[in-house]
Amino acid sequence: MQIPSMGLGTFRLKEQEVVAAVSTGLELGYRHIDTAQIYDNEAEVGRALAASGVPRGEVFLTTKIWTEHLAPGRLIPSLEASLAKLQTEQVDLTLIHWPSPRDEIPVAVYMEQLAEARARGLTRHIGVSNFTVRHLQAAIDAVGADAILTNQVELHPLFRNEPIVEFCRARGIRVTAYMPLAYGKVLEEPVLQAIGAAHGVSPASVALAWLLQEGHIAIPASTRRSHLQANLDAAGLRLSEAELARVRGIATNQRLVSPDFGPAWD
Repeated sequence: MQIPSMGLGTFRLKEQEVVAAVSTGLELGYRHIDTAQIYDNEAEVGRALAASGVPRGEVFLTTKIWTEHLAPGRLIPSLEASLAKLQTEQVDLTLIHWPSPRDEIPVAVYMEQLAEARARGLTRHIGVSNFTVRHLQAAIDAVGADAILTNQVELHPLFRNEPIVEFCRARGIRVTAYMPLAYGKVLEEPVLQAIGAAHGVSPASVALAWLLQEGHIAIPASTRRSHLQANLDAAGLRLSEAELARVRGIATNQRLVSPDFGPAWD
């Protein structure tokens, strides 16, 4: 099964809120669900999946390894704990959520553990998240570019993250866009508003359609049924080359996510 280009993110969703969002998403047709150890909602995601009636083999399920589990001998037990919470024997994709803070642990140490998890059948695919070019090259040196399915990074019309996108494209690594609506800031963009009006859709739909037509994967999060449906429908919106170019032109390259433990960005 290939990774669906439109997924449902669960960042910041907790308890019954995430159960309802995942349940509604699966009902509407989402078949790609993204969670993480640090989100503290894997158990709720697992409960929603189990209760949905959708066969497990039809859902592409992603989780991410938190930084405290990157040291030797810690990654695989942490993933096994995630699998128990998610009520599944295997996830479809496991990502390293962030590089080790201050590079205290070499990239090869945790990438090799991740590759071992795949060899054991705990995950079908592996990848990374929030990796810079330098960290990506180290990951490639450790396990090979072919082994890395995606790099999940901040990416939206206001922040194109070009060094990472270009590096990944050149090496056949897909880019997954988290926070694809920039915390709702795309709704205020006149260019996206104008293009949306021409198509009878929201600026959010334009932002998502742009990401998908650029060849990326998008994982917007929402708790509203109408927004979940609109996000899913964005996959069917086709923008012209001129419209795509107009969207590319609005980037401010202002990063919204940059925690103090993060890497030195490209």
